[in-house]
Formats: sequence, C-alpha cells, structure tokens
Amino acid sequence: MSEDRAFSEEPRLAVVPFSAEVDAGVVADPPPAPSGRRPIQRVLGTIGFMLGGFPLSLLSFVLIVTMMAVGVSTLVIWVGLPVLFLLTQLVYGFAAVERGWIRAMLGVDIPTPHRERSGSLLRVWRQQLTDSQTWRNVGYLLLAFPISVIEFPLAIAGTILLPIGIWVLPFIASLHAQLASAMLGPNSTAALSERAERLQASRARGVDAAEAERRRIERDLHDGAQQRLVAVAMGLGRAQKKFDADPDGAKMLVGEALVDAKLAVAELRDLARGIYPAVLGDRGLDAALSSLAAKCPVPVSVQVVVDPRPPAAVESTAYFIVGESLTNIAKHAQASQITVKVWREERPSGDMVVVEVTDDGQGGAAFRPGGGLAGLADRAATIDGVMTVVSPIGGPTVIRADLPCTW
Repeated sequence: MSEDRAFSEEPRLAVVPFSAEVDAGVVADPPPAPSGRRPIQRVLGTIGFMLGGFPLSLLSFVLIVTMMAVGVSTLVIWVGLPVLFLLTQLVYGFAAVERGWIRAMLGVDIPTPHRERSGSLLRVWRQQLTDSQTWRNVGYLLLAFPISVIEFPLAIAGTILLPIGIWVLPFIASLHAQLASAMLGPNSTAALSERAERLQASRARGVDAAEAERRRIERDLHDGAQQRLVAVAMGLGRAQKKFDADPDGAKMLVGEALVDAKLAVAELRDLARGIYPAVLGDRGLDAALSSLAAKCPVPVSVQVVVDPRPPAAVESTAYFIVGESLTNIAKHAQASQITVKVWREERPSGDMVVVEVTDDGQGGAAFRPGGGLAGLADRAATIDGVMTVVSPIGGPTVIRADLPCTW
C-alpha cells in the first residue's frame, strides 16, 4: 500500500462520500436537557445562554427584518435581488452561530442540515429559496428575539434567586433547545432521505467489497492450496508407479507429497483465518487483537473496552481494519510504536464501536482508489461505518473507524 503514503493536503478525510458532513444524514433524536454537568454548572451555562442570547437574537432580528423589507420593496427594480441573496447567506450564518451557541452553553448538539451549494450563485440562491430549511431558519431567528426578551429578565432573576434558578432555568433552556433542534436541525423527511441515500451507497460499496473478497479467496485458492494439492496428487501418482520398481524413489516422492500436503493445510488454515478467525468468534476482540499485535514486527499496545460484546459483523470489521492497518504500518510507515484502542460509545443515534490505530511513523498516508486504506473504508461502509485518517507529513498517523452496533 505504498501509494497510500502520499501526502494529503486535507488534515482529516472522511472516505465515505455520503458522509462528508457526518451529521447531515443522521436522524436526530429530540435533544435531552443539558446534562453531564453538576446542577450549578447547568444553571450557570443556562444563565450565560440567556444573557448572551439576547443581544445575538436582537442583532439577527433587526438585520433579517430590515433586509427582508428592503429586498422585497426594491425587488421590482432588481435592486432587491442581491439584498435577498445576502439575506439567505446571513440566515444560514446566524443559524450556524445559534447551533454553536447552544452547543457551547447548554451542551446540546444540533446536527447541521445538508445545504445545496452546487452550480452558479443564482442556482444556489434559487435552491436555498425553495429549501424549507431556509424558512425554518428564518422562523426560528424571528421567534428567538421575543423568546429572549422573556428569558433575559428570567436569567437576571435566576442569578439573584439561585436556588429557584437551579430548578427553573434548565427546564426553560431545555424547551428552548428542543425548539431550536426542531427548526435549526434537519427535518425528519430530509434526514430519512439522506440516510436512505447513505445506506444505498453503503450497500453498493459493500457489494463491491464482497466481490473483491470473493476474487481474492479464489485467487489464493487457485495460486496456493490448489496448486499444492495438485502437486500432492501428482507426486502420489508417480510414487504409486514406482512402488515395485523403485521403492526408495517412491518413498522420497511420498515424503515430498507429505510436505506439500502440510503446506496446503497451513495455507487453507491461514485462508480460513482471513475469512473469520476462530479466536475472534471464541474469545472476542480483545484476544483476537492481542493475537494480531503479538505477530506484528512493530511493538503494539492494545486497549479494548467493548462490553457488552458487539455484533459479529462489527467485531469482524474492527478485526480486519486493525489487521490491515498493522500490516501496512509495518511495511510502509517506518514506525517504532503502534497503539490500538477500541472502545464503545453511547450516542443519541445508537451505540458505536470506535477503532483507533495510531503510529509514530513518517505520516503522509492518504486514500487512493484501489489502495489499502480505500479497501478498509469499503469494509467499514458495508455496515454503514465511517473511516477517517489524520496523517500529516512526519506523523503521527491516526486511523479511526466509527462502526454502528445496530446490526
């Protein structure tokens, strides 16, 4: 996989085409109330959100209303066109700021909806004008101002009456976050449509990966074990003819056939292990990855925390990603140390198994069509997983795969 070590200009690459913006194709669950912090931290974040949200919502409200009035009133003389175009860009910008503000202060992550940006400026503007997300953004930004007018004095009162604020303000912030998620996040129809496209692309890549795997198995059988078994049959046939006339020669041929038979058995065992290793099925990822690490010529540290045990498809995908990564690092990276970490994460969209392989080699790894990294990405895509690589020149290189456990 030497071609995969070419320099990549992008510091982080998502190799699944449909997931260039990962959160765009995920159906978002209703956001929970700000959690993961102590009550006092939650209320302080909520107070900061309400106090800082007032000037932000005021600014967006004034600009949107003013530009909308100017643009519509001057549309008949075409002056309003650039104003309205600028307005749509401003709306998306304010929506992104709102999502970031809610994430920073309330700890609620709102996925970014997909945004069409193909074609000329006029085409992009027309796409945005007819996109329901544009008007949902406008609706939220206009509603946010009167809401902030109510929240601002409540935040001041909550600061003074902190015990009451601990219980009341986070609840209000939770309602605000749910409204923002409903209007600033992807709607269910668009999200389901994008997810269907992702799954269709994933299925196509999975079929290609399975076909490539089938061809590899056929090639290995034909070039390896099959040839040796043919040699065994030919050797035994020659030995049979020599049993009476040349017993010593027959014995030597039988010995050669025995050696070939043992080699054929070893090759078949390796091939079966490549399809699905027995240790993985019997003892799980920890033992299987430790076995891979023990065979690697570069020192490898392994940390696996995946309880409860993930589905077999996820385990095998994680195993082969680590195995191929270790092989390629040993061949091309000139690394002195490799770290393999596998852990399970709970996310709103479902549990994920995260696989991360880090080496201190020369870096510069990049995806190339038909290369080893692209093959690993195809394997991850078969279960709707996403693989990313960070590999600056000089290292370190981090190969990461996020594999859903919904199988």
